[in-house]
Amino acid sequence: MNATNTLELMNTLGQQAKVASALMAKASAARKAAVLRRLAALLREQVEPLQVENAKDLERARSNGLAEPMVDRLKLTPKVIETCAQGCEQLAAMADIIGEILGMKQMPSGIRVGQMRVPIGVFGMVYESRPNVTIEAASLSIKSGNACILRGGSEAIDSNRALAKLVQQALIENDLPADAVQLVPTTDRAAVGHLIAMPQYVDVIIPRGGKGLIERISAEAKVPVIKHLDGNCHTYVDDPCDIDMAVKLADNAKTQKYSPCNATEGLLVAKGVAQAFLPRIAEVYAAKGVEMRACPAAKILLAKASGAKVIDATEQDWSEEYLAPVISVKVVDGLDEAIAHINRYGSHHTDAIVTTNHVHAQRFLREVDSASVMINASTRFADGFEYGLGAEIGISTDKFHARGPVGVEGLTSLKYVVLGEGEIRS
Repeated sequence: MNATNTLELMNTLGQQAKVASALMAKASAARKAAVLRRLAALLREQVEPLQVENAKDLERARSNGLAEPMVDRLKLTPKVIETCAQGCEQLAAMADIIGEILGMKQMPSGIRVGQMRVPIGVFGMVYESRPNVTIEAASLSIKSGNACILRGGSEAIDSNRALAKLVQQALIENDLPADAVQLVPTTDRAAVGHLIAMPQYVDVIIPRGGKGLIERISAEAKVPVIKHLDGNCHTYVDDPCDIDMAVKLADNAKTQKYSPCNATEGLLVAKGVAQAFLPRIAEVYAAKGVEMRACPAAKILLAKASGAKVIDATEQDWSEEYLAPVISVKVVDGLDEAIAHINRYGSHHTDAIVTTNHVHAQRFLREVDSASVMINASTRFADGFEYGLGAEIGISTDKFHARGPVGVEGLTSLKYVVLGEGEIRS
């Protein structure tokens, strides 16, 4: 597709999304729920046809030499499809927040002032690999009364087209515009450049993928971006703490799954509990093949575990998002140093403290500058589904508008509403 045609295509998608967004904003809760339930049914009915289309992407990915972990992310297994269907049903069952009025207050003048929750309008989403994101984004867009333009990775184009077709079928069958969810049909990279530079049509861009993609979009976008670049998450083992709990949480936060952005990448340990804790967690990590990159004090204690792979940490390790069986480990003097380390080297995503000291726990909550802050829980819980959002469109480490897992509420805005009975300003 040449440059002129790509620009025309994106302008057309933008115009159609804008028109559809007005219709979606006034759609009833019952109708949006019906679309989501129908979409769930269609996904279950179409498992085999979806896998036929997915096989084309998998074959192409392997012939292009895509690494096997990336190929794995492309797979639309029956389990993945069922999870998508369940997500649609959960969203359908959730209360509709569009139109709710918050904080209504009576003013001395007699007027009453509050805020109404409304859809953002049109969002663009640029994402890589996982085709299930097409359903997550579409279902959240429908539930929140928005329209969206989706641009998946070229490696998943056949899967994404098949999924988007089901979404549009569910919309049409329930008398809502098919253009409420549009997939960019071309793999031309120029389409992304146009999508992120159409403020006349698009209200916000949500990138989901590697750091390179998100940095490019953040630098070039002419519309607001909801983003996170890194997931350098920490677990801090405090003095005092329950050592058994600390071992259990530090294990789960790192090893339950290595690739997500909410896996713990840095383990901080108060020196008062280091001798009791570090040899025990080292045994766990050694058994699971986790490499430990440690400060000198931590290295001595970690090396006591049989089979432990412990190497010296560099300055870069404190800032690293490994997404692999590797963790940095540092002994700190206590709470103050832990908080300072997290705020300096962390990515403001998710950080946890393991402690039995209530004052320490409250200080950690207040002073750690991250989107999710936890007491005595695994960082792996930082997820829209686990937070009761039904689904998430991504996780934001921004401070404006949306922060943390972005669900339906993150795709809405607030406008002031004023109720009067003839009052005039004196």
